[in-house]
Amino acid sequence: MPRYQIKVEYDGTNFVGWQYQKNGLSIQEILQNAIFQFSREKVTVTGAGRTDAGVHAIGQVAHFDLKKKIKKRNFLLGVNQYIGKNPVTILNIKKTNNKFHSRFDAKKRTYQYVIINRQSPLALQKNKAWHIRKKLDLNAMKKGAKLLLGTHDFSTFRASSCGAKSPIKTLNKVSIKKNKERIILKFTSKSFLQQQVRSMVGCIKYLG
Repeated sequence: MPRYQIKVEYDGTNFVGWQYQKNGLSIQEILQNAIFQFSREKVTVTGAGRTDAGVHAIGQVAHFDLKKKIKKRNFLLGVNQYIGKNPVTILNIKKTNNKFHSRFDAKKRTYQYVIINRQSPLALQKNKAWHIRKKLDLNAMKKGAKLLLGTHDFSTFRASSCGAKSPIKTLNKVSIKKNKERIILKFTSKSFLQQQVRSMVGCIKYLG
């Protein structure tokens, strides 16, 4: 059966996360339902990263198998129409190798976390940034972040519900940049533990 790779963008504010759950609407469920409406075939859409509730994506890679022959333009127009008003969109689709797996074949993943460091409440950035009123010490944050680089046991930073077999992860790159009141933290690794990035950001912020 042909396998397809897609790139997805979404606002995760009102979703329970990427993975299907019984207690709320997920990105995976939205995509699977829309593809079914378009093709009349039930599919399982597997993402490269199982993002948590409230996490957004600008380039989430996923794959699924589909018998129906499709044209790129028709698929994008049709499936995105069935997605409707949900803040989810498929940016691209291409046929891929049947052995390709979006999760296990991913070479790296990059997460970005935004802090708005100012007194005034957020308006445009609400649900897309962490609002911190106290003035943060950027140098202290950078020094602390450097200690996370390399291979470590990240047990302290994983969620209690994390199902990963090992807490050992390698953080390849971390950067902290500031533009006026906006602080952007980026983390790159082959894979992360559940809530690892969120926990690391919390600790780095504490140092600031």
